[in-house]
Amino acid sequence: MRRPARPAPVALADGAIALAFAAAYVALLLATAGDLGYARDEGFYFHAANRYGAWFQALLDAPRAALDPAAVDAAWSVNHEHPGLIKSLFALSNLFLQKRLGLFAMEGTSYRFPAMVLSGAGVALVYLWGTQARDRIAGASAAVLFAMLPRYFYHAHLACFDAPIVTVWALCAYAYWRALRDGGALWPVLTGITFGLALDTKHNSWFLPIVCVAHAIALELRERIVAAAAAADGAPADTRGAPPPQQRRGARRSLAALAAMATIGPLVFYALWPWIWRDTPSRLREYASFHLNHEYYNMEFLGRNYWTPPMPRAYAPVMTAATVPVVTLFLFAAGLCASARERLLYPLARAAARLAPPGGGGALAGARAFAARLRPPAADPGGTALLWFLAIAAVYGAWLSPSTPIFGGTKHWMTAYPFIALFAGAAFSAAVRRARVALRALHRARRGPGARPGAAASARSALDRAARGPLLPALLGAAVFAAPIAETLHAHPWALSSYTPLVGGAPGAATLGLNRSFWGYTTGAVVAYLNEHVPPRGTVYVHDTAAPAWDMLLRDGRLRKDIRGVGAVAGADFALYHHEQHMLGQAYQAWVAFGTTSPDHIAGLDGVPVILVYRNPAR
Repeated sequence: MRRPARPAPVALADGAIALAFAAAYVALLLATAGDLGYARDEGFYFHAANRYGAWFQALLDAPRAALDPAAVDAAWSVNHEHPGLIKSLFALSNLFLQKRLGLFAMEGTSYRFPAMVLSGAGVALVYLWGTQARDRIAGASAAVLFAMLPRYFYHAHLACFDAPIVTVWALCAYAYWRALRDGGALWPVLTGITFGLALDTKHNSWFLPIVCVAHAIALELRERIVAAAAAADGAPADTRGAPPPQQRRGARRSLAALAAMATIGPLVFYALWPWIWRDTPSRLREYASFHLNHEYYNMEFLGRNYWTPPMPRAYAPVMTAATVPVVTLFLFAAGLCASARERLLYPLARAAARLAPPGGGGALAGARAFAARLRPPAADPGGTALLWFLAIAAVYGAWLSPSTPIFGGTKHWMTAYPFIALFAGAAFSAAVRRARVALRALHRARRGPGARPGAAASARSALDRAARGPLLPALLGAAVFAAPIAETLHAHPWALSSYTPLVGGAPGAATLGLNRSFWGYTTGAVVAYLNEHVPPRGTVYVHDTAAPAWDMLLRDGRLRKDIRGVGAVAGADFALYHHEQHMLGQAYQAWVAFGTTSPDHIAGLDGVPVILVYRNPAR
């Protein structure tokens, strides 16, 4: 019997590196979760997860009774405006890892842990994709740049869906890419499965078919155009820069992946969301209607509060430029331009060159000369750069509509961030290659006939080692990654108040009128003050902090058990005020109720007030 082939050492090494990336990121998230307050939406998902957890326990104890339609609806109707997969993971983590094994010091972390693991898996996936599509330097740099996005780092902590959908969305796109590159039956099936998981994670999974269909159409058009041009030129389709047969097969393989998305995906979605097991069409219509007709919440942008359409079309690009580290944006732009030059400029120049008459002059002749200087792009049956670009364009395209809500800030287009990082990683790898070429040229120059021995020989040897070894990418990486790492760690736990130096950091953004925070999560930053100053059985008006989020701070032991949260400022001992432009009235109420305009405590980022605590002098 023939023994199965062992995985290639490179593949095993890359798997180990990817696991190391994931483990390191999860460890960092766990280490930094202790001072991060609970967002308002987390409180709602805690409640839903508890109901689901009770159903899972009933399923273990009495399966027949738990599967009764009335029992299913009683549990899964809670928070049914969002699919159930990620909340199920929250529930199972709390049920088994916390209640049975007691793995976490704080109960809230048990709900957050699945999202942290998925976020770590997302970083590992970016490494693997960058490595397989380009090289290890590209993969590693893309993983670091993706992990060190301040806003993504914040969301990666939360018991919410925004970071998990980033990973599952990218995983489906990756499986689709592998289906095109490798062929066979496995990767189309995995594309369908991962699409079902994405559907059961969050509604922005609906963009995935748009990306994949557009990509498949583009590949087919590219094949036909190049084949027609080659035929007109009197040459076989495999010559004159046309894609080889393996690359042309990528356009056909996309059909299998798309078919799996259309068939397997909905089945996985249905199987993992018990709420739609009954009255499926009507409940799916209700789910879709909730998001297609979502109510508008308030959000400040450039000094103006928006809460009804028309929304500013510049919101997504401006907020991306203001919150993504500048070096990441620069590398992304460089990687995108390089890919466009390689994948778009070459075929256009070839097409223009074919139109130029032999021996003629003018612009067409210049195009012929220009095309002769360009190298044909390497075979790419997966249409990698095109897929990365379409994944970004489809997500950001939604914000071209003035009716698209902006209340969620950057989290609504975070599914584009892995692909931005992949382009950036490819650019960094190209920069390392160019630096190595420059060092080798300098090394050869110093080896000339006039070179002297001794110190010169030592310098030449050092140049050669730097050009060939890991020192050069390490030094360049340290220079490139220092700013994103510093910005991300410095912003914690105020990441929704974090802005890059491009807009003057948090102070500059406040001056420009960009939103400082939302979700009421910054209560976690003032628990030490409250524990010290609130009298026994004292009351605190919690303002924008959801009641379940406040209760979790109590259950975690972060807040004293005797401190009571209340829903009205009148009569409270202390009042929280989470600054947002549309909430200024809450501050005025505290001034009137307490007879003072001076907060007793202010907390925020880089001198920008984000949460203020007012103290009632009469109490």
